[in-house]
Amino acid sequence: MAIIKCPECNHDISDKAPVCPCCGAPIAGHVVTCPVCGKVYFSNQAECPQCHHVTGKEVAGQTAEQEAAQAVVQTFEQDSEQKSEPTSEQNKPANAHKNNRIVIMVVVVAALVVCGICYAFYHNAQSDKEQQAYEMAMSSQDADVLQNYLTMYPNAPQEHVDSIQSHLDMLKAVDRDWTNAVVSGSKSAIERYIAEHPNSPFKNVAQHMIDSIDWSVANTAGSVEALETYIESHPDGDYIEDANEAIKNLNSTTVQPEDKLLVSSVFNGFFQSLNARDEEALMSSTSPLMTQFLGKSNATRSDVVTFLHKIYKSGVSSMKWQSMDDYNISKKDVGSQKIEYTVKFSVKQVVTHDDGSIEDTQYRVNAKVSPEGLISEFNMVKILE
Repeated sequence: MAIIKCPECNHDISDKAPVCPCCGAPIAGHVVTCPVCGKVYFSNQAECPQCHHVTGKEVAGQTAEQEAAQAVVQTFEQDSEQKSEPTSEQNKPANAHKNNRIVIMVVVVAALVVCGICYAFYHNAQSDKEQQAYEMAMSSQDADVLQNYLTMYPNAPQEHVDSIQSHLDMLKAVDRDWTNAVVSGSKSAIERYIAEHPNSPFKNVAQHMIDSIDWSVANTAGSVEALETYIESHPDGDYIEDANEAIKNLNSTTVQPEDKLLVSSVFNGFFQSLNARDEEALMSSTSPLMTQFLGKSNATRSDVVTFLHKIYKSGVSSMKWQSMDDYNISKKDVGSQKIEYTVKFSVKQVVTHDDGSIEDTQYRVNAKVSPEGLISEFNMVKILE
């Protein structure tokens, strides 16, 4: 092992050291010693930097004198260089400066690497944020959300921008068509809007509007048939309860064919009992206690029988009462789905006397029929010709 000077920083080191401990230059296996001047230099150099001797090579055609002269010149140059070569103390500032430059370069490179990593993270984060915003906007039916995306991400991928713009144009068209449908107030226009935009955010509102229009038509018609048509068209409509209640009220106040049949059968039975002078049948057609009977309040069935005997005076051989079938009937719900009927109609009385004469008289009847189907009030006035 020999002590040599590092060809890079000129510090004394071992020729077996892998690298110079001062400057880090490779040493073992990478340096040679000039045989002419003893200068240590890197083995990848073609000649000695001090005496310019080509190590291990002979110059063809040189004479002994030339070699000697060259040796003298090299010796002279070596002496001159040794005289002018700075000491290791003089080289220290240059080496320190070089070391500082290396440190600075390392720091700069490290800073660039850190910046690059930070930028990569930032870029990825921004890209992820943009992707999330894009997906949210594409799933939205709010034009403001899509417009906000375009404003927030002007440098987004072009395919994202194109998709958002297309979606935004579609929503604007939907809004425009919806405005036109609402302004028209037409059921057909709203139905056409739903057909053209089945996924519109206004679909539910449009369906409720149609429901309201159909309910208004049915309610205005005021018939059981119209209300039942509404219920069939809108089984889950907003006005189902109102429709059912309206039907119930109509059924309780609107005279149906079966109502007229009931009323007519009650009075036909009453008059047939008069014609047949059947007291039992007559009483069975009237309430036990009547509000009024021929002007008498709180009349009983005995009062009805008294009337029967009164009209069959002496000299009357037969009598026939017959309704003119001109019933004017109104209904009233008196509770618990019980119906009371108020009836107005005309009745004709034909009396045949024993002498063969016939007396023909007409009366105007005002009466009531109880929920039990019995006459609860009966008054009549003679119609003067």
